[in-house]
Amino acid sequence: MAHCPMEEEKKMSDQTYLEWPFFEERHRRMQIELEAWVAANVSVHHGDLDAACRELVAKLGAAGWLRYAVGGTAYGGRHDTIDTRAVCLLRETLARHSGLADFAFGMQGLGSGAITLHGSDAQKRRYLTLVASGQAIPAFALSEPGSGSDVAAMSCSARADGDSYVLEGEKTWISNGGIADFYVVFARTGEAPGARGLSAFIVDADRPGLEIAERIDVIAPHPLARLRFNECRVPKSSLLGQPGQGFKVAMQTLDIFRTSVAAAALGFARRALDEALKRATTRDMFNQKLADFQITQAKLAQMATGVDVSALLTYRAAWQRDQGQNITRAAAMAKMTSTETAQQVIDAAVQIWGGCGVVSDHPVERLYREIRALRIYEGATEVQQLIIARQTLSAYEQEQAQQ
Repeated sequence: MAHCPMEEEKKMSDQTYLEWPFFEERHRRMQIELEAWVAANVSVHHGDLDAACRELVAKLGAAGWLRYAVGGTAYGGRHDTIDTRAVCLLRETLARHSGLADFAFGMQGLGSGAITLHGSDAQKRRYLTLVASGQAIPAFALSEPGSGSDVAAMSCSARADGDSYVLEGEKTWISNGGIADFYVVFARTGEAPGARGLSAFIVDADRPGLEIAERIDVIAPHPLARLRFNECRVPKSSLLGQPGQGFKVAMQTLDIFRTSVAAAALGFARRALDEALKRATTRDMFNQKLADFQITQAKLAQMATGVDVSALLTYRAAWQRDQGQNITRAAAMAKMTSTETAQQVIDAAVQIWGGCGVVSDHPVERLYREIRALRIYEGATEVQQLIIARQTLSAYEQEQAQQ
């Protein structure tokens, strides 16, 4: 291991992108404070995964960073509406230092995002204040064994019974599954066929009839589980939004946080580029540095360009949402491009590090494992392609109809 440096970078070499017009001065000030806090408080996870996630959530809450993950100052939020650019800067920076820290922050936002957007005042006061302070961990329970990207194929059901709903079925690939204090669960209530017959519910983790059927281990360790609902009775007051509006609730939540997934991928890519530059400029080979070879320079050029393309698409989408624009297409472009590009950049970094790049727990080896899931969750790359194509075709057809 003497020839494979394992030390952690604590400072990013290039922050000039913060001068782009997408950002305001408050974002730049936040980033300076965040960078210093992360360097002092976040380290690479070793040991008990569940305990590490709980500790990270508590730290992020105590420092005030989780206030950016929820909307509404009356409910503990930093702003009345979620500042998408701030959320993306947070996830990018956390991901560059620690994939688990990014996961902890990102899931606080995704897990409670539907409550921010559609919750009643009582629901927001009960749940969002705890999420913002790091005292409660939420989870977003949408995917099922037979319906991931195809949400309309959902089979988990909720039937009305007096003053309650009774949930039956399973959810899987649920981030924070097993450690969450409550779940936002989507189930079929049958108001209409397909996606129009879904509703959303807030289900406390200790509700009778809800069990953790399986903990799931993946290549980049995160708390993940399969849930089972067996005659799980919840009060009608747990309904989130209106009956039959669950698909809308889910898609609006994903539109916010899909952009932040792109930001996390961008953080991974930036770290990989930094690691590659460090190796290329210090590695001696054939009486010169690795960086002196044109083939290395070509690879670094592709990596740097990919990082900037990803950043431009990510922060364009974040800026558009903060201006109140519809970002379904822009968020899909950002998510697809950033995750696919990060995979390529990280793979190149591993190649530049050579044998050291595949040593367990080396920074680029960890990045190689961390990035893979991002190309799948919150809408796989192929789903983003469908979204982009459909939105592009729809816009074209509308233009043609107006001529």
